[in-house]
Amino acid sequence: MNLKTIIAGLLVGTLVSCSATSQVNHKTTVKTPKPIQLFNGKDIKNWTPKIRLHDVGDNYANTFRVEDGLLKVRYDGYDDFNQQYGHLAYNKPFGYYVLKLEYRFVGEQTKGGEGWAWANSGAMLHGQDPKTMLKDQDFPISIEGQLLGGNGKDERTTSNLCTPGTNVVINDKLFTPHCLSSTSKTYHGDQWVTAEFVVLGDSIIQHVLDGKVVLEYNKPQIGGGSASPVDPKVNQQGKLLDNGFIYLQSESHPIDFRKVELYDLDAYKADKQKLDQVVKAILEK
Repeated sequence: MNLKTIIAGLLVGTLVSCSATSQVNHKTTVKTPKPIQLFNGKDIKNWTPKIRLHDVGDNYANTFRVEDGLLKVRYDGYDDFNQQYGHLAYNKPFGYYVLKLEYRFVGEQTKGGEGWAWANSGAMLHGQDPKTMLKDQDFPISIEGQLLGGNGKDERTTSNLCTPGTNVVINDKLFTPHCLSSTSKTYHGDQWVTAEFVVLGDSIIQHVLDGKVVLEYNKPQIGGGSASPVDPKVNQQGKLLDNGFIYLQSESHPIDFRKVELYDLDAYKADKQKLDQVVKAILEK
């Protein structure tokens, strides 16, 4: 082996070593924010219920409750569901974040629930302030990450999109239908499912399951129907939604949540490269 070959080999080895060191350092320098536990496992003091036909703050029939360390949605105090759609809003709005939920559907749908509401719930993103909802309003103006359970045999995707009082943009076109299915697999029975939502202001929203993006859209905005009645002062058609309240739903089927966790990314929104790195690191946890 001549001298030139030895020098070339040393140079290549040095470059490879530097590259590997750079990659290690890159991974270790990305620090993710500490997650905020929106559900503390003890109570719902930081949440506000809004159930159709009832005043803001009235947790009718103890619909939303905490038992055995779980946030439960139950209907044992209902004679009939009677379209009393419920929403539980966290008391602080957010704009840039990753939301992580762990949920499972349990038991049987309550009397009076519609067929489409079987094993159906949702995480409402960029929602209106619950204090601005009317007493008989069915759904908050929001973007819904729809949660659905399987019946044991048929395919039924989850982490879908529904748009009560809103529209979104998909592939540079305004999307006005009420719902859009994701590309997820079906989760049958009462198994625990982890759903993640990457919400970056009005620039992009991604629904993530098992580390894969199953739905993506941008420019969430007020518009369309499927939320009524709505206060005209709130219903500002075409207004982009870059922040809002997070809600959990009650739509007539019992559901448990054992984790409602949020990574606040507001501090990174001015640096896209760092924002992307932090989001990637959170999803890889």
